[in-house]
Amino acid sequence: MQLKRIAGLVALALIFSLGATAQTAPADSSHQQQNPPSPQTSTPPRTTQDQPQPETHITPEQAKELFSSVGTILQFASDDSKLPIKREVKSKLITRPEVEKYLVDKLNDDKDAKRMEREEIVLKKFGLIDPDFQLRPFLVKLLDEQIAAFYDSKTKTVNLLDWIDPATQKPVMAHELTHALQDQRVNLDKWEEQTSDDLSHTYTDDLKHVATDEDDTARDAVLEGQAMAVFVDYSLRPMHRTLRDSPGVIDNLVENMSDDSSSPVLTRAPLLLQESLLFPYKDGLKFEATLLTDSKDPEVAFGGVLDRPPTSSYEIMNPRAYEHQAKVPLLRMPDIHPVIDAQYSPYDIGVMGEFDVRILAELFGGNQAANELTPEWDGGIYYAAQKKSAADKNSTSSVALLYLSQWKSEDAAADFVKMYVDELSHKYSKVTRDSADEAGEDEQIYQTNEGPVLIVTNNNDVFISESFDLNVARKLQLLMLSAQQDSGAQVAADRVSANDLSGSMVRFMAGCGMMKAALPRH
Repeated sequence: MQLKRIAGLVALALIFSLGATAQTAPADSSHQQQNPPSPQTSTPPRTTQDQPQPETHITPEQAKELFSSVGTILQFASDDSKLPIKREVKSKLITRPEVEKYLVDKLNDDKDAKRMEREEIVLKKFGLIDPDFQLRPFLVKLLDEQIAAFYDSKTKTVNLLDWIDPATQKPVMAHELTHALQDQRVNLDKWEEQTSDDLSHTYTDDLKHVATDEDDTARDAVLEGQAMAVFVDYSLRPMHRTLRDSPGVIDNLVENMSDDSSSPVLTRAPLLLQESLLFPYKDGLKFEATLLTDSKDPEVAFGGVLDRPPTSSYEIMNPRAYEHQAKVPLLRMPDIHPVIDAQYSPYDIGVMGEFDVRILAELFGGNQAANELTPEWDGGIYYAAQKKSAADKNSTSSVALLYLSQWKSEDAAADFVKMYVDELSHKYSKVTRDSADEAGEDEQIYQTNEGPVLIVTNNNDVFISESFDLNVARKLQLLMLSAQQDSGAQVAADRVSANDLSGSMVRFMAGCGMMKAALPRH
């Protein structure tokens, strides 16, 4: 698959932020003084009152100067990352119509875009996006708002947009040229293609999907985190600072990334899209910064990670777990096909990773719930099946869902159950407790407009079934909970790699590149 990376319009705002941070430490003032930009290329900090400016285009002279800097910036990226230059990198200017065509083609052809569109109904079933939300048209508007440049790993070319001024594009070029160096090291087209895009039909397929589900998500975070690190160092270069000696830059940048009043489409986006767009940049940058700080060796933090990449959002969000090669929480998947195949067709299966739980907890319970529950996550898996008899296959009522989560304590499991139950009335109508059918204190049953919801707590495990009839749901519960005690049913004793529920969305938008939303507030 052709890998294209789009960079957001990020340079100027980040430079303002980095400059403000760097001024807290002494530096040689002769290196900080800069000539004022010309009126034609100056871009003041945006405010909510700013009016859109008429679009201008790079002149032939500006294009010539911009392209002449490619070699110098490529050398900087190589020196900073210790990724060697094996060949020159081509560059070219493209127009807005070419970018718009690229977006449409990518949505039509990209495997992650196709899986993401298929998963849309599952995301709605979980309550992560509203039932009437139209994902595809919104994504087109969102990406059109965000993009500013991209690296094409098939043609080995950095594509720059002809309506962005050269001064802004140079730091962005440092980011994109880092992708070129990564490509020269590992061949990105093959390196990123770890997860299967085939529908899981059998138990063997189920095991493959669960064992390789988050791989590409974690790898995208590595790629963007490394490119962001070089981007930051290039922006700090005039002040003789680097990411390693300016830790406050990371905190400031990450804290303010999503607060951008110039992105009205992003502002309207569901939390899932906002977080999926930013995950590779925010968490990827923190991951890379931790490795740089701990190893004090760019060769370890760049080339070493490309050679031994993380396999889950858990490792990205817990960099020292990656450093110490800690075991990644991975639940076991039993063979449920004999129970469901007569009435249901397989629809989707995957890992409910730590990143997914962070989004779900923030959406259902707010920031405090997310901060408290996310570190308590200890594994999760989901399976969606579609009723063969369903009249409307595009409705959430056609899909039945099971979700097994594991937590580090019984208290955390209980807190998750309470939060999840409180959200049922927002996901469904006509929600009523059905205590008469509950088999014990560990069960909760609710009737909804889309069928029964069964929630069972077993020590640190929480099993949830939505829209399976109760007879099927209880069989699934016994299979899923028993599998966690049976080593013979383990999905991956030797884990090869792991797809978050949100993984396809993360990967698709990361494949579209560095977004304007990855900017600090200014």
